[in-house]
Amino acid sequence: MADTQQVDEVDESPGAVKDAKAERRTAKFAKQISAFAKEHGGAEGHLEYIGQRGARIVLVGEDGGWGDLVVPTYAIAEQAVKQAGITVHEEFDGEFAAKVRTGPYEWKRMAGIQLGAPSNG
Repeated sequence: MADTQQVDEVDESPGAVKDAKAERRTAKFAKQISAFAKEHGGAEGHLEYIGQRGARIVLVGEDGGWGDLVVPTYAIAEQAVKQAGITVHEEFDGEFAAKVRTGPYEWKRMAGIQLGAPSNG
């Protein structure tokens, strides 16, 4: 009598492989967003489509700290913030922007050209 073995079917079509890769990327970005939120006492975000490069997730912590992530697609950005459980603003309006706290480094960079700093080009 021969032993039988159940083989689960695995979808190896290009779409399935692509979806699995997108899910891994989404989980990675969600983990980074969650880590940012934990470090800054919570976080809110804004998604911005940036063309072929994908999308930018701008994060603002409850303490005013901020950062961003560039992700390959807008869909991945939407899923990552959803998995991380943060509030997402439709607009980067004045009320949301007012939560951002900048320090001496940012002010020096923003005013660098006017203050005689070397040009970037």
